[in-house]
Amino acid sequence: MNQGAWIAIAACFAVLTTGIGASLAIGRSTTKAVEAAARQPEAANNILKILLLGAGLIEATAVYALLVALLLMGKI
Repeated sequence: MNQGAWIAIAACFAVLTTGIGASLAIGRSTTKAVEAAARQPEAANNILKILLLGAGLIEATAVYALLVALLLMGKI
């Protein structure tokens, strides 16, 4: 295999692992937020705000991985 193929495999692996990690993290945080809102319904609005902030930060890591993969592939 040439160097370009290895770079493509590394880029795919970076996006794959980060995507899996981000989806698991968002699923887990959503589960915990729903449990917290069920325990304290009066705090549901604050929990939602924190959940959205956390989900945005988690998704940012997936976007960063995509940018790194595109940089590795030479598309940017």
